[in-house]
Amino acid sequence: MRPGGPWLAAVLLLGSVVSAGAAPDAARGEQIYSRCMACHALATDRVGPRHCGVVGRHAGTVAGFEYSKAMKESKLIWDEKTLDRFLTKPLKLVPGSSMTYDGVPEARDRADLIAYLKQAASSPPCKRS
Repeated sequence: MRPGGPWLAAVLLLGSVVSAGAAPDAARGEQIYSRCMACHALATDRVGPRHCGVVGRHAGTVAGFEYSKAMKESKLIWDEKTLDRFLTKPLKLVPGSSMTYDGVPEARDRADLIAYLKQAASSPPCKRS
């Protein structure tokens, strides 16, 4: 059998299918979250609102944070599906939002980031002992 050939292509294809369907990786999501940290933090408001407890929260409702009118009136609830849509293209989902980041184009990156945000909600600094 010569090197490469159809069997190698099949193995490579199978490997890409398996990795594409892999469960979200919160540890990788934490690395991706570093992109968000120019404006956000988990436990404190910065240019953007804090992210502790974002999954399940109504958009535009962190007490004391000054949201855009568009975000306050969006009626969104940040679940996995809504976060995925927002993170893909923030201004497409909420036109008029003050979110200036263009989005996270890769679906796997968004899934990992959302997994991290969910996990972070039950970990310090979000949950204090």
